[in-house]
Amino acid sequence: MIVVTAAIIQKDGKILDTRRSPWKHLGGYWEFQGGNVEGQEIWEECLVMEILEELVIQISALKFFMENIHHYETKSIRLLGYWATIERGEIQLTDHDDFRWMTLTALHTLEWA
Repeated sequence: MIVVTAAIIQKDGKILDTRRSPWKHLGGYWEFQGGNVEGQEIWEECLVMEILEELVIQISALKFFMENIHHYETKSIRLLGYWATIERGEIQLTDHDDFRWMTLTALHTLEWA
């Protein structure tokens, strides 16, 4: 099973959502940004590093939110979600092709990975 961390980043009452680039698995779908945990990485440290790489921002205030296990045809994912806030930096997309700040009640309007 692949362990994946995801940041639910909050700012001014909205939540950051990013769209997967078209060339990636599930390209064009929306997600909370994060990445695969490699080896013995600490989950929270992995998430901070992934967000720095993918969005060029520093996050903090990590607080565990939930776990979700999803089975695809060829693999299973254990997704660990964490609440977070931006500590510093301006969002620069390096791994996604779009982002949006949305209210919690509007999140259902996106097509999620």
